[in-house]
Amino acid sequence: MVKRTSKTTADAKRVKVTLVKSTIGFGKKQAAVVEGLGLRRLNHSVELADTPAIRGMIHKIRHLVVTE
Repeated sequence: MVKRTSKTTADAKRVKVTLVKSTIGFGKKQAAVVEGLGLRRLNHSVELADTPAIRGMIHKIRHLVVTE
């Protein structure tokens, strides 16, 4: 039997996301995505695992954030 292990946070690729524009004036769903990514205020940055789900969330709010 083969044991499968997922990548640990040290092994996985990371993406840094910074909120550069306020969610005021945009839809509630976009504000929920920003909150889901862990962004709390303007110029706040978080480092997240580079997964398809995270990339999809970033794509939804690409006009509000900067990625590295």
